[in-house]
Amino acid sequence: MSVLDNWDQWKGFLADRMDQAKGAGISQNMITSFAAKVGDYLADNVDPKNEQERVLSDLWNVADENEQHTIANLMVKLVDNKSGIQ
Repeated sequence: MSVLDNWDQWKGFLADRMDQAKGAGISQNMITSFAAKVGDYLADNVDPKNEQERVLSDLWNVADENEQHTIANLMVKLVDNKSGIQ
């Protein structure tokens, strides 16, 4: 089963990768920029596997570049272990 099949697993996967990036000294800005690139890749190459991913995909596809960066930043905040939102 892919991490994309389950929303909670996907968020956990993203949180783990974000923790690794922070541990390597990568800035929040760089993490958000990378998250936007991942969003572009997913929008172009991966069919959403659940309702949450479908909503994100639909929002991503109607958003301009600045709005996509905002969506990416919100996803980073969503999975940030320090935010208390899990």
